[in-house]
Amino acid sequence: MSKIEKLIAELCPNGVEFKELGILGSFYGGLSGKSKNDFQNGNAKFVTFMNIFSNISVKTDIDVFVRIGEKENQNKIEYGDILFTGSSETPNECGMSSVLTEKISEPLYLNSFCFGFRFIDKDLLLPDFVKFLFRDDNIRKQISQTASGVTRFNVSKKRFAKIKIPIPPIAIQKEILSLLDSFQKLQAELQARTRQYEYYRTALLNIQDTAVEWKTLGEVGKFVRGKRFVKSDILTEGVPCIHYGEMYTHYHITAKETKSFLNPTLAAKLRVAHTGDVIIVAAGETIEDLGKGVAWLGEVDVVIHDACFAYSHNMYPQYVSHFFQTDLFRSQIKKNVSSGKISAINAAGLSTAKIPIPPISEQKRIADILDKFDSLVNNISVGIPAEIKARQKQYEYYRSKLLNFKNINNG
Repeated sequence: MSKIEKLIAELCPNGVEFKELGILGSFYGGLSGKSKNDFQNGNAKFVTFMNIFSNISVKTDIDVFVRIGEKENQNKIEYGDILFTGSSETPNECGMSSVLTEKISEPLYLNSFCFGFRFIDKDLLLPDFVKFLFRDDNIRKQISQTASGVTRFNVSKKRFAKIKIPIPPIAIQKEILSLLDSFQKLQAELQARTRQYEYYRTALLNIQDTAVEWKTLGEVGKFVRGKRFVKSDILTEGVPCIHYGEMYTHYHITAKETKSFLNPTLAAKLRVAHTGDVIIVAAGETIEDLGKGVAWLGEVDVVIHDACFAYSHNMYPQYVSHFFQTDLFRSQIKKNVSSGKISAINAAGLSTAKIPIPPISEQKRIADILDKFDSLVNNISVGIPAEIKARQKQYEYYRSKLLNFKNINNG
């Protein structure tokens, strides 16, 4: 019998109590009454939609700001609060959660597209336990049922308050966390390797050889914006397409095939990227969301979303794609980004950035080196990611088994 099984037998042999969120605490909203100007030269940090969506623990090394007046009444985030995204294009992506697991010394605010939840009894559940609990399938299923809509889905706080969660003893919460420590340590190592890769990539692409000319992207290529389609338009077969959200979650440096497709009649009305074009994201919550690029190497054209541009050029596609990932590129386009609740840039702004243009053979050599480094960091079949995948399976097994508590009220 494992330690956790012994604890369950000792502390809660008949199960644990389940309680509704509405009884355990209260909800609060994000920033209100803010204009575009308030997000320029701000004086206070705020948590973005993508910070919540992408992290089970809130990232506190924040560099996005909003203007908050001295007498302004806005909700502040506190240690242990659970933050949720309020809407998405699919019910399954609504209500993604992130928990503030660090104690902070300065005010922190919440994006207006999100909402927070605060426990009345802050000693009831450990914040680090809660972050796993609300990403577990059992709770995620309840959360998705709170969403309604047609082309965009929004969660109902009234239905959210009815979500039931287990309240296991603190000793069991601590034991579950200890079992998940090894997974978190591997994630941290992967992040360290990723930072090393990003540094190396920038160093390789910041070519200082005087024989190498730097030209603006507008001089050596052309940006074409895609046209709008929504996730409900996406099919499992038809004309290949790339939705901008998939650029962050599915694609890396290159792609030869897509995970999504559109009806041919709809696709004929939209815009495409041709073989060799680099598809680049041009709208996001912060400037860090911009610039994600994927070289399209498929044999047929691919339809692109209106939050993306197709960049046609005569350079080595993978070289250009790697360049778009760098801070070297982002630092140049920053002055042309329109910031507000959404950061965006147009073709003219993108075209001003300069790129070093060595001979094609040298572009290929640099891209090949970076491809190998990218594979080490991101390829799920090799290196650290392979170990992460194995631990992920172990983690998901524990999470499902350990968080699926018996409800004491059901006998």
